[in-house]
Amino acid sequence: MACSIPILGIITDHLRSSANIKAKIVQDQLELEKMKHENYLLETQKLKLELERMQIESSKDDIYKV
Repeated sequence: MACSIPILGIITDHLRSSANIKAKIVQDQLELEKMKHENYLLETQKLKLELERMQIESSKDDIYKV
């Protein structure tokens, strides 16, 4: 019975450590998803601006053709 107390402590410590590692992994995954979303928004904004620039250039070309 005296050996069971240290073993329970080791198991509890291991479970606590595992839970902390899993929490860190989830936190890192959440941060990665936030960065992906931010990158998506920036790329979308960049494409909108590029499309707008192309439309302006196209309208300038159309004015000169007439």
